[in-house]
Amino acid sequence: MNGQSLTNEKFASETAARIISVRTPDSLRPFVASGIAGAAESEDYVLLIDSRALDRECLSRSLTDYDDSMNIVTVASFEEWQIRDMQVAPSAILFMIGGRKVSDSEISTKICALVERFKASPVIVGADSDELAQLLQALECGARGYIPTSVDVKVAAEAVALARAGGVFVPASSILAAKESITPAANRSCCLDSLFTPREVVVAEALRRGKANKIIAYEMDLCESTVKVHIRNIMKKLNATNRTEVAYKIRELVQ
Repeated sequence: MNGQSLTNEKFASETAARIISVRTPDSLRPFVASGIAGAAESEDYVLLIDSRALDRECLSRSLTDYDDSMNIVTVASFEEWQIRDMQVAPSAILFMIGGRKVSDSEISTKICALVERFKASPVIVGADSDELAQLLQALECGARGYIPTSVDVKVAAEAVALARAGGVFVPASSILAAKESITPAANRSCCLDSLFTPREVVVAEALRRGKANKIIAYEMDLCESTVKVHIRNIMKKLNATNRTEVAYKIRELVQ
């Protein structure tokens, strides 16, 4: 019985020694670099902050699948990164806020805090929204990029690379949306400018919106009688007989 026990102990000892001596295969290194404990702290890495565990791991794996040279450390919060006590600062921070808005005071405060803490590392914000207002606020907080989740992994990876190289990433979708909202107003102004004087343009826009003479006079700091003169001139130029017809014809012009 004692001999059998010694044999078992010897077998267990030799097996443990063989397990300890096994090196991590190269094929598993991207997973180590993508945030699992044991990542080499001396390596250059991107810090991915996302409170949603599944989302951050999926994004991390997708980014490393696209670019296997990208080392990513994932955490749920900045505080978790602090607890890990890593000796090397990240080369970039990707802060994913999901459906939250940058305009939320809590989110904007966190972005500003990350920018202040990692002065030498660009902060990139990732969000579900591609609204221009949210993008601009992120940049005002000091972010060096804004990635809407509507883009594919390739664009996200290139956005991170651009920020690490010193650039600023701005999604085309936000710019195009802003252009679409600005163009109709510009076309409308151009059309009215060709018919009316600058003050008549303002009065015509007010009539189109159904504003009363008193309101128009107050907003333009004019006498009500002066407003009436402008309206008569507008009616004459449009060959209209009343305010309703003026409003209708102006709507037709600016469409």
